[in-house]
Amino acid sequence: MIKVRKGQAPPPMSREAFHERFMQAYQDPAFAAEHAALARLEAIAWQAYQEGRKAPSTRKAGEGFADPEYEVSIEWLETRGRLRRAQAAWADPATPSRVLLVNASPRNDGTCPGEMSKTWRMLQLAKTELDEARIACDVLDLSLLTSDYARRIHPCKGCVSTAMPLCHWPCSCYPNHALNQTGDWMNEIYERWVAAHGIILFTPTHWYQAASPLKLMMDRLVCADGGNPDPTSTHGKRPEEAKALELKGWDYPKHLAGRVYGLVVHGDVGGVEDLRRNLGDWLDWMGLVDAGPKARLDRYVGYYAPYATSHDALNDDTGVQAEVRNVARAVADAVALLRAGRLPQPDRGLIEPRPK
Repeated sequence: MIKVRKGQAPPPMSREAFHERFMQAYQDPAFAAEHAALARLEAIAWQAYQEGRKAPSTRKAGEGFADPEYEVSIEWLETRGRLRRAQAAWADPATPSRVLLVNASPRNDGTCPGEMSKTWRMLQLAKTELDEARIACDVLDLSLLTSDYARRIHPCKGCVSTAMPLCHWPCSCYPNHALNQTGDWMNEIYERWVAAHGIILFTPTHWYQAASPLKLMMDRLVCADGGNPDPTSTHGKRPEEAKALELKGWDYPKHLAGRVYGLVVHGDVGGVEDLRRNLGDWLDWMGLVDAGPKARLDRYVGYYAPYATSHDALNDDTGVQAEVRNVARAVADAVALLRAGRLPQPDRGLIEPRPK
């Protein structure tokens, strides 16, 4: 018998607590002149919260879904459509080769640090090589999470741990209008991953781990590894239906398999080797293909030297600059081989005995 365990979630917010939370965004005295207008907006938001209007704009899923009559979020359907078009372009041999360059450092000179990151500079070195190879580059700068207005990647809610089919591809947890969990950047980021023939991650090491913008994106990419492309099969987020569907047998589709990857991991004290291995294991698990040993780089820049001179340390380390360029060259070569069907993948035809 399928059992869904309940009892962790707190009770809904009181009206007073909701008011305090709602007004946190309007503490600037300039908003005081619009007190009456804000009160009207708050009343609408309170009603949406009480009614749980997660997806207020929906339409019937239509043909091709398990339940064509089920009402699905229009925003989700639009994202799904973009992903399907991106996948078709990715598979078309006539399209230009495309590499996604991900800057995972939260630091940039448009916000509190007041200075660009070394990670960004390394990405630019790699981009120069890919430009020379006439590969289309898509630069995803995750530092915009710290410097753009209302730029957000919401955290993963862990639907997979209830049942894999409850995790939809693309993610349907957001937006949640009732909870003001909107403006989720991942709807765009999913499309950029799907469109890429190669991905290179550039990241600093923060406390032996990935920088927080990268970890947010990684967690939200869980739906690309086994995620359910049909939310009508679980009628949205019904855990009982998802558990039953998984127990019947789930094939864990790998929606990003077949792309090649490279890694540039740097730090100044410790942890770069572990982080590079962790990232490689994650990408391998999702079905991506590494571009060879020279495409997986971990290095210290300004080892135990002052932070204030770390950019100078990168200037002086011409060796690491050349190694970053080699990561890009290796990925460029691997993309060309993969698209031509000539990149060796000895384990490609093996069946995973324990998929998950």
